[in-house]
Amino acid sequence: MKIDFAKYPDGLVPAIVQDFDTHKVLMLGFMNDEAVQKTMREGKICFYSRSRKRLWTKGEESGNFLMLKEIMSDCDNDSLLIKAHPTGPVCHTGADTCWNERNHQDDFLYYLEDIIALRRQSSPEESYVAGLFSKGLNAIAQKVGEEAVEMVIEAKDNDGNLFLNESADLLFHYLVLLNAKGYSLKDVMGILQKRHSK
Repeated sequence: MKIDFAKYPDGLVPAIVQDFDTHKVLMLGFMNDEAVQKTMREGKICFYSRSRKRLWTKGEESGNFLMLKEIMSDCDNDSLLIKAHPTGPVCHTGADTCWNERNHQDDFLYYLEDIIALRRQSSPEESYVAGLFSKGLNAIAQKVGEEAVEMVIEAKDNDGNLFLNESADLLFHYLVLLNAKGYSLKDVMGILQKRHSK
């Protein structure tokens, strides 16, 4: 792999970091030859910090390392694409990426959460979700209970299609209830992750 460090006065090339699995862009950093060599040698992404004026391994303070999977230079050999496995949030703010995007293998449920939040702002006459919110928390909780009972009933039968549809109804209304309570899937996932680590 050829890298033209001399193209830039400070000898630093931009390095875009992408999640190896999700392909989400995680962050942008800068690397000199020493940072590239250390990254390839140790398997943890190392940058050159322009503010600290030294090599800086991402995660050396937070423990949220970027584990190297692949590194390549572009067609002009003056920028890098690095594919990595993040071991935790990438941004110093605690976000998954430096653009405050979620980084998940399957984003659809999180996308659905965003849609529910948007529909909450709609007119109840125009949106089923807005209509649920207009009825209040008790009505939403009751709807979740009804969907749970319907799913359990279908679980006792042999119609997989009906069971899956009732499961989808339950999950959807559960997301609505989470929003109504001021919580999100991320809050629930955090609890599950803590339990899993014990």
